[in-house]
Amino acid sequence: MSLRTTGLGVTSLAFATLFAGGALAQDSVKIGLILPMTGPQASTGKQIDAGVKLYMQQHGATVAGKKIEVILKDDGAVPDNTKRLAQELIVNDKVNVIAGFGVTPAAMAAAPLATQSKSVELVMAAGTSAITEASPYITRTSFTLAQSTVPMAQWAAKNGIKKVVTMVSDYAPGIDAENSFKDAFTKAGGEVLQTVRFPLANPDFSPFLQRAADAKPDAIFVFLPSGRAAPSSSSSSSAGSTRPASSSSARAT
Repeated sequence: MSLRTTGLGVTSLAFATLFAGGALAQDSVKIGLILPMTGPQASTGKQIDAGVKLYMQQHGATVAGKKIEVILKDDGAVPDNTKRLAQELIVNDKVNVIAGFGVTPAAMAAAPLATQSKSVELVMAAGTSAITEASPYITRTSFTLAQSTVPMAQWAAKNGIKKVVTMVSDYAPGIDAENSFKDAFTKAGGEVLQTVRFPLANPDFSPFLQRAADAKPDAIFVFLPSGRAAPSSSSSSSAGSTRPASSSSARAT
């Protein structure tokens, strides 16, 4: 996801809302940008915010004669915060669009509000496949996890990797990554020996890596959300010399 793509998503969607009815009588189009600017996922929020600002600096803040107003809110990637901020933006700030959403739980938390208020929800990062089914008012400009995991699985199968252990964070994006990788890899003739899931908040990867090593795979497929602790060098060495096929550590999930 590039900075230009992020900014383009905001401006293009703002243009679309001009013809949705609500913005025609207004002098501006308001976009509520809900991002994790602090906490473990802050890198995602800061990159998206920078992309929005860059695009508007390069192309201006006016679309079809309407001024684009972006209201940035920090949810820290905490779904309860996301829901509260989305409600405030819709009810108090009268935004035409709610956008951003660094992680899947945040995007899902805002979905009922988008439906109730008939507000467009623009997902700029969270990648779980089911997000766009949570509300008819959701659209996504970033990616779906299968877009990265399926090519990884196909590449692995074509490059002599026959047996894989998958290791993923135990929440919706991780399970989505696991399922899409496993489906594509087995269809390509590969075998998934084990599917290992670990808690989001777990600093010690040694037991999970050891389980993977004991299965003696050709490679390990790993999914971790950005900002979380990666396995330490000592943890990695304890699992033997198994080589990784890929690491799908998504920028935002």
